Amino acid sequence: MIDAFSVETAHLLGDALPALHRLRHKIFVERHGYQVPTFRGMEWDAFDTPAAVYLLWRDDLRQVRAIARLIPTTFPYMIKELWPELIYGEELPSRPDVWEVTRLGVDRSLAPALRGRVFGEMMCACGEFGRKLGISEYYLVTHPRVIRSIEANGCSVRLLGRSRAIGRCVVTAAAVAVSDQAIATLRRTYSLPPKVLRIAGEPTEAAAPDTAWASIAGIPSLVAGALARPVAL
Repeated sequence: MIDAFSVETAHLLGDALPALHRLRHKIFVERHGYQVPTFRGMEWDAFDTPAAVYLLWRDDLRQVRAIARLIPTTFPYMIKELWPELIYGEELPSRPDVWEVTRLGVDRSLAPALRGRVFGEMMCACGEFGRKLGISEYYLVTHPRVIRSIEANGCSVRLLGRSRAIGRCVVTAAAVAVSDQAIATLRRTYSLPPKVLRIAGEPTEAAAPDTAWASIAGIPSLVAGALARPVAL
């Protein structure tokens, strides 16, 4: 399962939040050489705000091994604030149905086959989260190889600009569509269960869908803000 939580619900998952930041340090600072703030072996940046929703996957020992961060484009997000030059021919969105995916990574110490399956499960969780909130697209900046992998897994990808180097990495900006078809393809490809996303604080399945979502601690205020009053950037 993939756990989703915000700053307000992190306490429900024990040490999930610091463990997430430690894995980010391992992946993005130690391996990729990102020049970003660190503290006691944890990586963080200015976009780790209450508006962020985090996804993580844990192994059988409850160790965090895969991570992602989702930010609605009605709040400050990385592409718009740091790399607007990556986008050609269109205005950067500030809409509740477009979110940004950043800090997506899987621990390379996992066996290659398991690493691939976990990546597929993370994509499926992004899809499930997107369908739940009415998200139509995710924007992301990543290596062209990752974009090809996303496309190969049945997702519709729209390139937003040309590849370019940022530090030691070559990256491309892209928009990935959220669709039931893509989610179904991911489930078939990786033999995933009907539901892979578990949201911290979510009521039981018996609750009505709208009521259940509205009562999730932490995320409802974020959704309301994204829908009702977009932030001017």
